Amino acid sequence: MLLPFAAIFLIFYFLLIRPQQKRQKEHEDLLKSIAKGDEVVTAGGLHGKVTGTSDDLLTLEVAFAKGEPVRLKVDRSKIERRVKKAKEGEDK
Repeated sequence: MLLPFAAIFLIFYFLLIRPQQKRQKEHEDLLKSIAKGDEVVTAGGLHGKVTGTSDDLLTLEVAFAKGEPVRLKVDRSKIERRVKKAKEGEDK
């Protein structure tokens, strides 16, 4: 009777739990590696270039209005993905 429950648990672990943990770890690594000059997308769908970083906040340049850059402060945890990594020679 115990064997089927153990088998079901193993199936759930390898098909659901483990892949989710792997994705979460990859996302945490992404958040730690974001640097000035990277182009990112937020969870809300905003695209922007990172112009400043701190422990919990990122400053994103999202547009230009009347020749001035439009900058937003976003929680680091709300970054969904990196579109383009900063170039080596780019001003950091």
